[in-house]
Amino acid sequence: MRRFDYFRPKSLKEALELKKTIAGAKFISGGTDLIVQIKNRELKPSALISLRFIPELATIEINGGARIGALVTISDILQHPELGHNYPVLTEAAKSLGSVQIRNVATIGGNLCNCSPCADMALPLLVLEAKVRLQSAKASREVPISKFFKGPGESCLASNEILTDILLNPPHNKAKATFLKKGRVKVDLAIASLALLLEMEGGICRKARIAAGSVAPIPLRLSKVETLLEGAAVSEDLVSKAQHLARETVSPITDVRATEKYRRQIVGVYVKRGLEKILGQSLA
Repeated sequence: MRRFDYFRPKSLKEALELKKTIAGAKFISGGTDLIVQIKNRELKPSALISLRFIPELATIEINGGARIGALVTISDILQHPELGHNYPVLTEAAKSLGSVQIRNVATIGGNLCNCSPCADMALPLLVLEAKVRLQSAKASREVPISKFFKGPGESCLASNEILTDILLNPPHNKAKATFLKKGRVKVDLAIASLALLLEMEGGICRKARIAAGSVAPIPLRLSKVETLLEGAAVSEDLVSKAQHLARETVSPITDVRATEKYRRQIVGVYVKRGLEKILGQSLA
């Protein structure tokens, strides 16, 4: 493994200045993905700038909605009672991420910034319509998370920006959501995964948000399936159409872990299971 310098800034300002002045430097938080990439020689940074000593990045605030600092660990999310009560789909996804040891060091910001198609935390944030706050030395901006991912390993982050916060709207009292994940073994990456949120009123679906992972170059909102469900009574026939549309909407690949055909099938099955789980009834 190549030698590199290591810096521990105590403020965002210092971290951004280091990144500006050191060519080839990379930010690091938990390091569960970045260190592996360095060991595999996929990345060759000249320096690592740790964000672990910037306290404002590691806090959770409940303020009607919620603000989650980018350095909040997955275990922190699971242990926060209000966050779990208000956004149970977020903790449901967090439970599925890796092992206890990984969850203790992996951060929500790192999981997003790695921009993997199978990022577990991306899917609940997509159906919750979260925003991310991006900070440069001169300004900050807020971006819908649906526009954050640009491709495998690629986001809308500029080279001079840090992801500082994830922002959530207040929970809707009629909204229910769930997360489903298929892996080869218990702590494996997702072969395919799905988050689904519904707001129902009198048997009619007023709002649907569905996001799938590991079935496209980025974590993907299934907007066509959402449109099909919204304004309709959820019936067996509608679910069958939603399954078919979900399978056709995604664009998975075949790799060593699963075939393209199998991934499509899983997405369709999970659309049905997610609807059944939320509605509390069989839609066979």
